[in-house]
Amino acid sequence: MELTLKNVSKAFGEKAVLHRFSHRFSEGKTTCVMGPSGCGKTTLLRLLLGLETPDSGEILGMEQRKKSAVFQENRLCEAVSAVSNLRMVSPSLSRKEAEGLLSRLGLGDSLHQPVREFSGGMKRRVAILRALSAEYDILLADEPFQGLDEATKHMTMEYFQQQTAGKTVLLVTHGEEEAAFFGGETLLL
Repeated sequence: MELTLKNVSKAFGEKAVLHRFSHRFSEGKTTCVMGPSGCGKTTLLRLLLGLETPDSGEILGMEQRKKSAVFQENRLCEAVSAVSNLRMVSPSLSRKEAEGLLSRLGLGDSLHQPVREFSGGMKRRVAILRALSAEYDILLADEPFQGLDEATKHMTMEYFQQQTAGKTVLLVTHGEEEAAFFGGETLLL
């Protein structure tokens, strides 16, 4: 079943974030969700993940789906290595495979350091790889490339695009260049 929102509303106190929002998302494609700060992009992802409940309306097509997410915060286990962070969400991933993925995104020199010793950009790449390593039917990514320098961002976006080809992805971004890079559908909130 396609992922569909019908007349979904969500408010926080007096602030209505989404009001009777309806949309049908394309299966097997990346949809870039754009709009000004505070318009409901993160709330939309939190509703789809089940971290928030709509005040009214329906969300159809999420039941039984395996979900993976890149949050605005990295949400890593800081006391363990990047390899361990990847293997937590994908136990079938061998240590060698995890090391290969991390090396692919320029983290080969830091494989066994605790993540708490990483820079913000290094943590970001681990968070992205962890989400991509999980088994999922839908990937929800909230500004996944924030905090990366231009060269690292481009390398990471290319890898992300390769790994999510043919998958259903909702990507929140403020960057028009990111939306153009991923093509597909753009949803303006």
